[in-house]
Amino acid sequence: MSEAGPSESEKGATDKASGAYRVLARKYRPTNFSQLIGQEPMVRTLTNAFATGRIAQAWMLTGVRGVGKTTTARILARALNYKTAEIDRPSVDLTVPGEHCQAIMEGRHVDVIEMDAASHTGIDDIRDIIDRVRYAPVAARYKVYIIDEVHMLSTPAFNGLLKTLEEPPPHVKFIFATTEIRKVPITVLSRCQRFDLRRIDASVIKADLARIAGLEGIEVEDAALAMVARAAEGSMRDAQSILDQAIAHGGGTMGGGTTGGGKVDADAVRAMLGLADRARIVDLFEHVMKGDVAAALKELRQQYDVGADPAAVLTDLAEFNHLVTRLRFVPEAADDATLSEDERRRGGDFAEKLSVRVLSRTWQMLLKGIPEVQNSNRPLAAAEMVLIRLAHAADLPTLDEALKTLENGAASAPATPRPTVAPAGPAPAGPVAGAVSQARMPAGGGSGAQAMRLVQASPDRQAGDPAPLAGQPAAEPPMVAEASPVPALKSLADIAALAEQHRDMTFKVLLKRCVRPVRFEPGRLDVALTEDAPRTLLNDLTTKLRAWTGRNWLVSLSKEEGGQTLAEMESARRESVLLDARSDPTVAAVLARFPGARIIDVRIPDAAGDVSGEGNGGDADLPAEPAADDDE
Repeated sequence: MSEAGPSESEKGATDKASGAYRVLARKYRPTNFSQLIGQEPMVRTLTNAFATGRIAQAWMLTGVRGVGKTTTARILARALNYKTAEIDRPSVDLTVPGEHCQAIMEGRHVDVIEMDAASHTGIDDIRDIIDRVRYAPVAARYKVYIIDEVHMLSTPAFNGLLKTLEEPPPHVKFIFATTEIRKVPITVLSRCQRFDLRRIDASVIKADLARIAGLEGIEVEDAALAMVARAAEGSMRDAQSILDQAIAHGGGTMGGGTTGGGKVDADAVRAMLGLADRARIVDLFEHVMKGDVAAALKELRQQYDVGADPAAVLTDLAEFNHLVTRLRFVPEAADDATLSEDERRRGGDFAEKLSVRVLSRTWQMLLKGIPEVQNSNRPLAAAEMVLIRLAHAADLPTLDEALKTLENGAASAPATPRPTVAPAGPAPAGPVAGAVSQARMPAGGGSGAQAMRLVQASPDRQAGDPAPLAGQPAAEPPMVAEASPVPALKSLADIAALAEQHRDMTFKVLLKRCVRPVRFEPGRLDVALTEDAPRTLLNDLTTKLRAWTGRNWLVSLSKEEGGQTLAEMESARRESVLLDARSDPTVAAVLARFPGARIIDVRIPDAAGDVSGEGNGGDADLPAEPAADDDE
């Protein structure tokens, strides 16, 4: 005999009589597959599997909170044990309640065991399941184990479950649910049929909320339903809970009380959620894109005064920026039922006028600014600073555009720029001339075209200059700074020498100790880094090469091991020189004659009589290592 479940009106009468109130999420929980919304692929797969008799032994249901994992597990358990006077087989057609349906959906059937893995995480709980699976079900066709939040099980518990999960008795089925599928061992996943329950589309949530409001006799504005659907972020349970709260906030009565007479308007939902008016968000976006800081700050202050949270305002601003970007490439996005008329019309206008670079830059700045506001003890001030940055950057060119503008300016410059003349007086010679030449160069070298324009000068005498006096040698042309050519870079040693030339000793030391060469070509450098290399070293290397050579370098991190670092090569060379010195008979005699003496360094004079420190590689920035004690 089938056990028909009570209707919604009977549930409401029972709740009213008992004084209990059932929240919307429980009252309107689906009881069969036809009531599941937004999960059509899973329903189709299960329908075909039941129709062909290809019923799995275990299922894994995964998805975000509130999309129906536990509800689907109960419906699946009901389908496995479906039995009426006419039907006695597993079925997905559950329109007519069966013998066990009501007890299963209420979680009180003796053969459908629900376990929360968050509170039963140990191997002892799994042993209890393993001991009981051998016994046949008491009343139903299958004994079904529903384990919620299965990712919370311990590793021994998972391992203990594997054998039973792989070869369960024919009367046992397992249904797992989790929000953290990555934490479930692959050995468990491979023994289950996996279903990924999708986030429910906002338009579908909005339509279902309108249906629930109609059943409850509550009048809800269309804009309020759209706000609730957006705030739910794809979770139907969250949407129903927010609607429940909105009805209470607006003073509506429902459920266990007197049905009807309530009303929920958009202003009440906006105030409850701390949201800003969507039309005012569009106005704020327009002020920011125009660069009107005063109007943007005024609009933010007005929204804050009526209860909007500054972080929520910026989040809505980011969502509208994303909408405008989507409308630029996908005009059909305007058909979304959750969008207001202002968002559709004005969003389309912005999509036609604003470039992708402006929209992308605004998106990046908002993504960085929203956490700043959320973590600030003065959120309004932080939000104002974010808007000021946005408005200031709205009409700024990107880095590529700025560089292209500079290049175009350099190309259109006069062929013979005005010479730069040194102060009157005799031209200094030797080191002084070099000092003057360096003083005329822009700091950091500048770009090649700019440096040449700054330092280039004509060697001819300028018109109007006095002729040299009789008996005196002709005066030399005025001292002009010349752009010193950058030597061709062929190895890391050349880059280290360039760093020393620019007196950047810190970078030179890091380069020699942390960089391993892999591939070296003009304009391209592939390197590997040591484990103790700073995270910014690769970026610093790219920046400094561009500044020092006046050209762009492609510096990439290679997966290959690479060669020796400069420091390692110098250390090996030093050890070789010290070993040769120890092998010298004269040095060995000296060490033997003077106990306690040791070799500190080896200096070999060249042909000109100059002495170089071969033992230390000739570098003062790397400390020399003392000889081993056994050589003293």
